[in-house]
Amino acid sequence: MEEFRIIIPRVFQTHRYQNSKYLNQEEENMPIEQLAPELSKIISTDEPIQELADGFGGDQGPAEGPLWWKEGGYLLFSDIHNNRRIKHTPGGDTVVFQEPTNRANGLTRDLQGRLVSAEHDSRRVARQEADGTVTVIASSFQGRRLNRPNDVVVKSDGSIYFTDPWTSPQPAEQWDLTFSGVYRVSPDLGTITLLIDDFVVPNGLMFSPDESILYVNDSRRGHIRSFEVQPNGTLAKQSDKVLIDVNGDKPGVPDGMKVDIEGNIYTGGSGGLYICDPTGKKLGIIDHGYTATTNLAFGGDDWKTLYFTSRNQLGSVKVNIPGNPIPAVKK
Repeated sequence: MEEFRIIIPRVFQTHRYQNSKYLNQEEENMPIEQLAPELSKIISTDEPIQELADGFGGDQGPAEGPLWWKEGGYLLFSDIHNNRRIKHTPGGDTVVFQEPTNRANGLTRDLQGRLVSAEHDSRRVARQEADGTVTVIASSFQGRRLNRPNDVVVKSDGSIYFTDPWTSPQPAEQWDLTFSGVYRVSPDLGTITLLIDDFVVPNGLMFSPDESILYVNDSRRGHIRSFEVQPNGTLAKQSDKVLIDVNGDKPGVPDGMKVDIEGNIYTGGSGGLYICDPTGKKLGIIDHGYTATTNLAFGGDDWKTLYFTSRNQLGSVKVNIPGNPIPAVKK
């Protein structure tokens, strides 16, 4: 069984960026920068940031889609370029869990605990059954193939929401869609609904803890938009607003996102991993030293370990407020 280079957990030193490279600089600020007093409730500025493993990713995609599997006590994540799924066991090994994966990106679980993935190569959202067979959740819209599904979440009523940007290196063909979309699939998988089609690159998405708000980021524009969710599961377009802008002069864009049980928002952006309150106020930045934060996941027995992936690495940091558990509890 192939294993990856496991790194003895270490605390990141203070640092700065220069020519997109990471440099240790003792005279620089702490890696966790406090932007507002409220951050202290969530994380201390001297909390250790741990690098857990590296050697993932490549030209066709980075490490992505971390997902905590609570009953097994391990983390799964995607190694997109190498077309495989990785399993990291805290205090143990980091090994190949499954391959091939159709270069899956975002991962989540449905209400029954089954793995749901957004697959690049097959251009579909799929569910893995307990016996290993695969159920296709969505692969087309109005007779045209999906672009390249990126991230996926499951609501507590069993409906499935996913983003579908055009990020393929191949030129579009006549039977392809002409827009990037955000979609909802009904719990019985019988209906797929286009929710919004004016994103450039819709990427990460997530619900607020009470599921009244859907957050979707646009990696190209560098911001996160919020929408009120209507009783039928569609979005109230008149509520659309840019909630958070994470553009800047350092590397990093909004990609995967997560929310804790109090509604605080965690997302990548320029210069690191941002923590914001539910109103979009920026509370702090975890400046972990990588050129991008590709995705996040809460995990551990208490859901207070925040795992993050970059283009090539897996890291983690402890927080004080638990993340929203996955899978969601049926309502």
